[in-house]
Amino acid sequence: MELIFTPNASTPAGHYSQAVVHGGLVFVSGLLPVTPTGEKLTDANVETQITQVLESLEAILTAAGSAKNKVLKCTVYISDIEDWPTINKVYAAFFGEHKPARAVVPVGTLHYGLNVELEAVAAV
Repeated sequence: MELIFTPNASTPAGHYSQAVVHGGLVFVSGLLPVTPTGEKLTDANVETQITQVLESLEAILTAAGSAKNKVLKCTVYISDIEDWPTINKVYAAFFGEHKPARAVVPVGTLHYGLNVELEAVAAV
């Protein structure tokens, strides 16, 4: 088992790793729209928030020896289902022709008042 940490994504705010590699898979922890320098994008629009989340995902996957075209499954948590069309547009542009399995889960308020969180599983 290998624990993944990269300075190119936000530092975990609790007792967890950015990702864990095990058995040929990368398990990426929930990613909030927080920059690598720790800035919480609470006041940013949802497009900026999901873009930051996906940039963090890509940085962590790279650090783990994987890539976005190896993502098998994503779970996207959103605080407002009305934001889904915008989030889906940015998500689709990020993944292009690759279409990992996905679940979208409307939830209440996310940590720090942010609007989106994403976790993923990818192949190495």
